[in-house]
Amino acid sequence: MGFGCWGFIYTFLTGILFFHSFCYSEKAPNYSFLLKATSAPANANYDYIIIGGGTASCALAATLSQGANVLVLERGGSPYDNPKVTDVVCPGLPGARSHHHLSNILCPRWVLNADRILGGGSAMNVGFYMHASASYIKEAGWNEILVNESYQWAEKLVAFKPPMLQWQSAVRDGLLEAGVSPNNGFTYDHLYGTKAGGIIFDKDGHKHCAADLLEYADPIKIKVYLHATVYNILFRSNNGSPKPQAYGVIFTDALGTKYTAYLNNNSMNEIILSAGAIGSPQLLMLSGIGPVDELQAQANGIGQDMADNPMNFVFVPSPNPVEVSLIQVVGITKSDSYIEAASGLSIGSSWAQKISGSILKFLLKTSLASKVLLEMALATGNVNETIRGGVILQKTNVPIFKGNLKLLSTNPNLNPLVTFNYYKEPEDLKKCVDGMKTIMSVIDSKAFSKFRYGQIPVQALMEMMLYLPVNMRKKHLSASISLEQFCIDIVTTIWHYHGGCQVGKVVDTNYRVLGVDALRVINGSTFNSSPGTNPQATLMMLGRYMGQKILQERLSTNGK
Repeated sequence: MGFGCWGFIYTFLTGILFFHSFCYSEKAPNYSFLLKATSAPANANYDYIIIGGGTASCALAATLSQGANVLVLERGGSPYDNPKVTDVVCPGLPGARSHHHLSNILCPRWVLNADRILGGGSAMNVGFYMHASASYIKEAGWNEILVNESYQWAEKLVAFKPPMLQWQSAVRDGLLEAGVSPNNGFTYDHLYGTKAGGIIFDKDGHKHCAADLLEYADPIKIKVYLHATVYNILFRSNNGSPKPQAYGVIFTDALGTKYTAYLNNNSMNEIILSAGAIGSPQLLMLSGIGPVDELQAQANGIGQDMADNPMNFVFVPSPNPVEVSLIQVVGITKSDSYIEAASGLSIGSSWAQKISGSILKFLLKTSLASKVLLEMALATGNVNETIRGGVILQKTNVPIFKGNLKLLSTNPNLNPLVTFNYYKEPEDLKKCVDGMKTIMSVIDSKAFSKFRYGQIPVQALMEMMLYLPVNMRKKHLSASISLEQFCIDIVTTIWHYHGGCQVGKVVDTNYRVLGVDALRVINGSTFNSSPGTNPQATLMMLGRYMGQKILQERLSTNGK
C-alpha cells in the first residue's frame, strides 16, 4: 500500500483518536495522571518513556498518548502549586530553577538557572510567544503545513493577544521613532520591524504554560511522575546489530527510592530525551554516550556547540506609574538584535534592597542627587509595591562563538560545567552595540519621554547599570562611555540555552540519536540557533509536530 494511502488513513484515524481523547480530556490543573514519583510501581512497561516534562515534551506526550501508552518523568514539581509561577511576577522563582555552573559569566544565583518544573521554561519565563522565522523553518527542513497546524494546536490553549497599555505602547512607538520599522501590528510571525507578539498570560494575568497542553492527553494512556530524577538510560545489544538499543531507564523519587521503567516489546517503542539543553547532553553522557574523555562513550558531538543568546539591558526609573507588563513588544532589527521591554515588576525583598541601595550609591556619587531622585531610589526598595520603572533589553541573535558542557560528577543531581563564551566573537559584540544604540534612541524618543526622568541623561542610566547587581563580573569605568565594554561588563543570560545535541552531529533529521536504536532527543538541545525572539512557541510546536510524525510512522509500520 502506498505512502499516500497510508497518509490518508493516518489522518483519518488520528482524527478519530484525537476527537475521542479530547472528549474525555481533563482540565489543568486537575490531572488524574499527574502523580508524585513515590507512587510509581517498582517496575512498569510503556510504549514511550519521555525524560523531562518541559516545554516540548508536554506537547509531545499529549500527542503520543492519543495512540500509545506514555510515561513522563519530570524531576521538578507542578507549576500549579505556586501562584508565583502561574501569575505575573518577576521570573526566576527560587526553588523552581536550579543553579548551574556557568564558567564564563559570574552572576547572582537567579540568572544561573535551568528549569526544573513541569512545563519547563514556559512555566518560568516572561511569557512572550512568537513563531520562528520562515527561513528558520525552511533551514530546519520542517513541513510548513504541519508546522503551522502544530503552532495553532498550542495556541488554542496557551497564547493570547497582549493588552498593550501605556508603557508597552510607549516602547513600541519609541522603537518606530528610532527607525525599527515597519509597524507590523499584532502578529505571531517573525518579521523585521516593530510588532506586538503573543503572550501566555490571559486577561486576568494568569499564566498558561506548556503543562496546560496536557489537556489534550488521553488520561487513560499517560502517567506523569513528578520529582522523578532519571539516573541513566539502559542499553542492550540489538539482535547482532552493531548499534546498542535503549530499552529502559532507572529513576528515583524525592526520597531516593529507585524504580525501573521499561519499553514494551515493540520495535516502534522508544525513549525520548527532552530534559532541556543542559539536562539532555548531561544525561546522554551519564548513560555512556558522548565524548570519550568524559565517560568512555561511543560517539562525539554531545555537549559541544552549547550556546545562549547574550542579553544586556538598561533599567529606566519612571516619574509616573507604570503597568505590570512582561514582554509584549519587540523590535526585530536588521543587525540581528531584538529589543524588548518589561515594566512594574515585583521582586523579593533582598533584591529590592540591593537595587535601591545601588541606585542611592550611584546618585550620591554623581551630581544627579536631588530630593525627587533620592525619593525614587528609596521607593525602589519598597517590597510592598511594584517597581516604578522598567527595563529595556537587547537579545543578541545567533551568537557565532559557541561553548561546551562538561561533567563535574556522575551524579545527575549535581550540575555540569557550562561555558557559553559570550561576546568572544567581534561580530557578536557588534550586534550588542547596535542593539544598545537602538535602546538609547528609544529612551531618548519623544514617545517614551513620559516614562523617564528628564534630568537623568541616557549616558547616566548606562553608568547606573554599573552599580546594579546585574552579575558578578568586574565593572570598568569605561563601560559608561564604551558600548563594547558595557556589553561585556553587563552581559547576562536570557535563558535561551540551545545546542549540545544538534541535528547532524548527535541526532539525525528525525531526532534519533546517531549510533543508537530506540532513542531520540526532542528539545532545544538539537537547535543550531534559538528560533525567533523567544523559543517557547517553537518548542511547543516541535513537540506536537514530532508527536504526529512518530504516530504516523507507528501506524504505517504496524499496518503493513
